[in-house]
Amino acid sequence: MEKSINLFQCLNELNDHSLVQEVQTYLSRGGNRRLHGARLSPAQWSALVFVLLNSEEELEIDLNKYDPSEECLLRLLPVVKTSRKAVLSACSITEKGCAALVSALRSNPSSHLRELNLSYNKPGDSGVKQLSALLEDPHCKLEKLQLCGCSITDEGCAALVSALRSNPSSHLRELNLSRNEPGDSGVKQLCALLEDPHCKLEKLELFDCNIPEKGCAALASALRSESSHMRELNLSSNKPGDSGVKQLSALLEDPHCKLEKLQLSNCSITEEGCAALASALRSNPSSHLRELNLNHNEPGDSGVKQLSGLLEDPHCTLEKLQLVNCSITEEGCAALASALRSNPSSHLRELNLNLNKPGDSGVKQLSALLEDPNCKLEKLQ
Repeated sequence: MEKSINLFQCLNELNDHSLVQEVQTYLSRGGNRRLHGARLSPAQWSALVFVLLNSEEELEIDLNKYDPSEECLLRLLPVVKTSRKAVLSACSITEKGCAALVSALRSNPSSHLRELNLSYNKPGDSGVKQLSALLEDPHCKLEKLQLCGCSITDEGCAALVSALRSNPSSHLRELNLSRNEPGDSGVKQLCALLEDPHCKLEKLELFDCNIPEKGCAALASALRSESSHMRELNLSSNKPGDSGVKQLSALLEDPHCKLEKLQLSNCSITEEGCAALASALRSNPSSHLRELNLNHNEPGDSGVKQLSGLLEDPHCTLEKLQLVNCSITEEGCAALASALRSNPSSHLRELNLNLNKPGDSGVKQLSALLEDPNCKLEKLQ
């Protein structure tokens, strides 16, 4: 491939632009998949690489703009190597593609790649082991890795954790393992990573990973480490229940906790869990939490009253609260409106109450809140 690129450089200097022009015809197509269905010859693939490498824009490769396939990845590896961001999601990439990708990146110690999205592919644990070899390389500069929906089990989690723990100079800050099956063992491995003082992860997404109360408690305990850098945690669509949420609340009341965003949508949380969260945040005036997502739970009006008690606290620093589909009626809306009116120093800027039942009276209460000159809400849904 490198020889082909040099050849095109020579042809370009000789004003022979025929193959390059052919490729540019494909690239000028409308739609998201410009090469979909096209059968390019090896020479045309090389010409495409040449065109992309000579683009004046900072390279960000998205295979879905060309052809979402493993073959396309293999052909465009020279481009991926020089890109800052590679979106390879839903491209039927297997262990073979992962191995080739890792080999290409490791062969280029000066790689600029900072973001890699491999979500919804088919690497399995074997492919993830290949990626782990990249993460333990001290030259790897990846900061963001997305592996959502990649059939990863405890075995793959163990490989990722081992790689990151063996590389104290790792640059990885964001890891998305949503919609995988880490199991109890995989969660334990992740907890061991989070407890490691060299771990620099700031964002961890574990949406829909079938994590029960025990796993959520273990994660909360791991994050209570003073050395934790975690800023964002997504545990939505898991099974912590109120018991697991109480463990997470113990984390939030810890003055060393640096969490700024916590997502607990669809987690079977009731009034009891809301009370624990509100109590924890009120007891920690130095809390960093700015966003709380409790969508699709069952706090009801009683739980919302607990949250209202938090919002009227002048030390509360929440800026965004999501309560979509939470069985909130007129009573709960009135409590929220009253709390925000009574706290002119409130930091809340966004409140989402979609799919609830405020009734005419609740809507009037919220409308009156928006008319209050002291209200700082910028977005109410």
